[in-house]
Amino acid sequence: MQVFVLGAGIIGLSTAHALVKQGYSVTVIDKHPDVAQGTTFANGAQLSYSYVAPLAGPGVIGKVPKWLLDPSSPLRFTPSLKPADMCWNLRFLKACNATRSEQTTAELLKLAYLSREHYHQLFTRPEFQSIDFSATGKLVVHRSQASMDGAIRQLDVQQRLGSLPQQALSREECIQKEPALAPIAHQLVGGIFTESEEAADAFKVSQAFKQYLSTLGVQFLLNTSIKALEKQSNHTVTIRLTSNETLSADKIIVCLGVESANLLAPLGIHAPVAPLKGYSLTLDIENEAMAPTVSITDFERKVVYARLGNRLRLAGMADLVGLDYRIDPNRINALIKEAEAVFAGAGDYQKAQQWAGLRPATPLGKPIIDQTPYRNLYLNIGHGALGFTLATGSAELLAALIHQQPHALHSHFDLAAAKG
Repeated sequence: MQVFVLGAGIIGLSTAHALVKQGYSVTVIDKHPDVAQGTTFANGAQLSYSYVAPLAGPGVIGKVPKWLLDPSSPLRFTPSLKPADMCWNLRFLKACNATRSEQTTAELLKLAYLSREHYHQLFTRPEFQSIDFSATGKLVVHRSQASMDGAIRQLDVQQRLGSLPQQALSREECIQKEPALAPIAHQLVGGIFTESEEAADAFKVSQAFKQYLSTLGVQFLLNTSIKALEKQSNHTVTIRLTSNETLSADKIIVCLGVESANLLAPLGIHAPVAPLKGYSLTLDIENEAMAPTVSITDFERKVVYARLGNRLRLAGMADLVGLDYRIDPNRINALIKEAEAVFAGAGDYQKAQQWAGLRPATPLGKPIIDQTPYRNLYLNIGHGALGFTLATGSAELLAALIHQQPHALHSHFDLAAAKG
């Protein structure tokens, strides 16, 4: 059976792997000259299996006015009157309650732990030995007692939902866990440490995937742009390339992130996927003592830090500003300012590699893993900021669906569930 996977990011590559394992003949199509050139390229690098709570949570609605008015806010929304944007925003606001947030967290935890299991299998392979992998855990630090109290409540919720062990730490224990935080100890109240969290360079993981998949017979059509998906009389679709060539396959899986919605809309498929822009900096570490070895999340500042060998990756911001790939220097400068205030002297932030990517976000914070009304068309999209974390688990769900043996988790991630 011939399968085309559209998209060579971490989602598409994981999907190709899950399908070739089941005996399918797989071809990956991407417009870029290499894999992982989009949102995967320089993401936050944290494999955050136990931190999957959605952005739509209790208390968010009260913060929206500040996000709209404060240009330096880590979360920024640009009001839009486009029907699709308004619908997405309304669904997001509707999901901002404790009941929905807890339900979504429970579902995402199960998917994340499935993903963790499959990553661990992959990471034993020789192709995956140079991915800057670390298993030093993650420390989420809090700067106010109110924030810390909320984190402890969330910890209790997650333990009830079956999360891997997490610890609430005092200020002093945070510094013991990560001595590089000592210069800002006076600003911290405490933190939550999760030993099971990991980090890796998603681009290097993708390169390893490409090497491994090639040995399994997966073909790559790179530098190949898709113009449209075209309806056929037998309730299937074909792929129209910008070269006007038409490709047919037994199964077609869309893994195109933020570009998916526009590709699907002419087919009458309305996928609630919006681009949530994030930024990252990657710098060479010049002072080991000033750089963290544990993954760090600065909760109030919404900035994450991950150690990648002799480099430090920091990422943050969430800008709902449409399909805008440009790097905003003001947002980069804000990120540099935050990093220099936390890990001053770790390296030269002004010389860091700057990057921006568009996370494909759904209102509820859940990916869409489903078959469409067209017999040969499937979706694996909408993973938001958790694409790296959820990739291999999502691929297993998609492969099981195509194999007509749906996974027990599937109903939580179909198109209807994503719309709420």
